Order: sequence, then C-alpha cells, then structure tokens
Amino acid sequence: MIVFYARCSTVEQNEARQLEDARTCHAEKIFIDKASGKDTNRKQLKAMLSFVREGDKVICSDISRIARNTRDLLSIVDDLQNKDVAFQSLKEAIDTTTPQGQFMLTVFAALAQLERDCIRQRTEEGRRIAMQEGRITGRPRVQVDEKEFRAICSRWRSGEISAVEAQRSAGLKSNTFYRRVKQLNL
Repeated sequence: MIVFYARCSTVEQNEARQLEDARTCHAEKIFIDKASGKDTNRKQLKAMLSFVREGDKVICSDISRIARNTRDLLSIVDDLQNKDVAFQSLKEAIDTTTPQGQFMLTVFAALAQLERDCIRQRTEEGRRIAMQEGRITGRPRVQVDEKEFRAICSRWRSGEISAVEAQRSAGLKSNTFYRRVKQLNL
C-alpha cells in the first residue's frame, strides 16, 4: 500500500501542493498533520507509523515534511525499516529501497540539520548584536520605590497585611515580589 504523509506547520498554511503529490503517486491512504515538525509528537505521524505494515511504502513531498532534524528523520526511517516499510521523498528523489537512496537520505538529513543550525546561530548572533546596540532590551523592569517597598514588607512581615495584599500594594506579581524581598534581604 502506498501511504502519503503531509504536514503544514500552521493551520493557515495550505497542503494543496503536497496533496497533488499524493494524487500523482496514487496514494491509497493520506495522513495530514497541521503542526510544527520540531518534534515527532504529532498525532497523524503517530497514526501513520502505527498504520503501516510490511510491504507498504511511505511517501512524502520532501524530508522536511516528515522530520526537521537528522535524529528524528533517521529514527522515523529506522522505525519504518524495522517494519519492512520503504520510505520515499519526492523532492530529494530518495528511495530507501536502494542503497543509494539510504545513503542520500543520510546526506540530505545532515544537510537539512546543518541549515537549521546555521539559521539558529545567525538568529542568536543578530539578537545578541541588537541587545548590545540597545534595540532589544528585554522586558522592562517594574519600578518600585525602595523605601515604600520596605514599608509594605514591614507591614506584611508583622502580619498587618497578607502577602497578596502586599503584592497588590507594591503593584507586583507574586514571583517579582518574592524576588525583590530576597534581593533586599527583607
């Protein structure tokens, strides 16, 4: 049986191109996920993996649809091969029924992982530079008069007001309130 797996990262994205590929290769069963490919915890991916049987072939438009990192891709393909299920990626012309296809799968998976790692590295470098230049400053700190805060804490510690009332009086959320108490050793 030919089984086709399609995935779009968000609900707004359209899987029409992938479904056209499924029709072209005469898929008998189609599984579609609308989820990020960052991990393998996808409902339809799991359903597809439990559905396939010996002799089936899983096809996808390109390897990035089934997995976003080398480890996940190789793990999924390994699961399929343990069931004697072939895997084919149309875009990269990979077919695991051949030794060349198995080799190319490993090479393409490594290249895809390298590309994602480079994107992540460039993004982090850009973020760091923007922070150094003051364009990204993070969340603004809540300003509280220290003298007033100490007075509120004093009332709280003496039991005049509850912690919730102290937090409300200081205009702070719980975690920020306790962090300030700790910083000022109150």
